[in-house]
Amino acid sequence: MILGNGKEKFAIQTSYEIGFDSPPLVMASGDFNNDKRSEIVIVNGGSNHVDIFVAYNRGSFENQTRYSAGSYPSSVVVGDFNNDTRLDIVVANLDSNDVSVLLGNGNGSFENQTRYSAGSYPRSVVIGNFNNDTRLDIVVANRGSNDVSVLLGNGNGSFENQTRYSAGSSPLSVVVGDFNNDTRLDIVVANMDSNDVSVLLGNGNGSFENQT
Repeated sequence: MILGNGKEKFAIQTSYEIGFDSPPLVMASGDFNNDKRSEIVIVNGGSNHVDIFVAYNRGSFENQTRYSAGSYPSSVVVGDFNNDTRLDIVVANLDSNDVSVLLGNGNGSFENQTRYSAGSYPRSVVIGNFNNDTRLDIVVANRGSNDVSVLLGNGNGSFENQTRYSAGSSPLSVVVGDFNNDTRLDIVVANMDSNDVSVLLGNGNGSFENQT
């Protein structure tokens, strides 16, 4: 970690151990204990875990707390999935073909994972409200099955079974946004092997049009 001083300069780095068996793949941040300080969540592919580093003073962090995920977690996002104002975590697990949802307790700790099926080799996960019900939903890019999975949120931390939509060959990354100015979220997927992107326009009810 390298802290900025606000004057276009940075302090000497501080390192935090996460284990030799755990190559860190991706990370995200959020205030997991409502103290107005940003914590860090790191996805460790080799150990099938996520590590939480809780901030306690001026950019310093407590030792990691480790939580189980699925097999070879590869992507992570944070959001409030049960509308309790506490941030939760969702992780895409590449080798177990599912996503893990870990609900936050609001004190920097998390409940054990609940897992939901995705497609083959889910590589990237993002969240958004796809059916305008104020509840966060999940979309996953599935590299192995050449599609995306949409899991609609129930607002209590649980999710409906996936609905899958075709994408290009080996989708690796996914983003959401309103690309046709109809106030409905759409999906764009980057496809590695077909050298293109897929656009799936949202219908506003949690369903999507076929890719273009």
